Amino acid sequence: MTLNGATAIVTGGGRDIGRATALRLAQEGARVAINYHSSAEGALSAVREIDNAGGSAFAMQGDMTNPADVDALVAATRSKFGPDINVLVHVTGGLVARKKIDEMDLAHFNTVMSLNLTSLFLLVKAVAPFMPAGSAIIPFASQAGRDGGGPGAVAYAASKGAVMTMTRGLAKELGPNIRVNALCPGMIDTDFHNIFTKPEVRKAVANGTPLKREGTSEDVANLVAYLASDQAAFMTGACVDINGGTLYS
Repeated sequence: MTLNGATAIVTGGGRDIGRATALRLAQEGARVAINYHSSAEGALSAVREIDNAGGSAFAMQGDMTNPADVDALVAATRSKFGPDINVLVHVTGGLVARKKIDEMDLAHFNTVMSLNLTSLFLLVKAVAPFMPAGSAIIPFASQAGRDGGGPGAVAYAASKGAVMTMTRGLAKELGPNIRVNALCPGMIDTDFHNIFTKPEVRKAVANGTPLKREGTSEDVANLVAYLASDQAAFMTGACVDINGGTLYS
């Protein structure tokens, strides 16, 4: 598996899965543009790590729900690495807060949808015109898109279900030149669960899986690298589970 000479954009690349993905793609030879919103330290340290290993990367702050920031990221990537963009990994997203329907206002619902879904729309629209044949788009959905999520995650789950449907539609629309496959992570050891999931719940979920553990950011990054490569050349429109056996689809 190799991505030698490829240019990749990883959004939400300043921490956890996004950061691990940027490092993994660089390991395979890709030049990596790392977008971050507030995780500057993680993004800049990833660039240093890639540079020290002989790779090429840069980090750029931006809000991927803002069309101007999306366009600026794409322009900077093409300026630094050349006109073609071969891989787009959309990790941008989040739960924001756990709110049940009776606690949720329209502003919260719209914020979650914009963060998880509108950002993907804006990035695909901006990047796809510069993707040559053989390119790959890898959006991040979630197990919540399949099972509805945990308490107070209705908006998040709905947005991730929409990402899964958008993935299938994009695969049809952008093929045969661009493959589009989404990831549906389950319980992965990240700040998402550090913030939003109780330790006892995490332990119970991990112990309930056949593999008896949470996933790691590196587990997910390895799958991203595969889907970005030519080894996944006959895969498109798939929403791939990575959850240790928590849920079978």
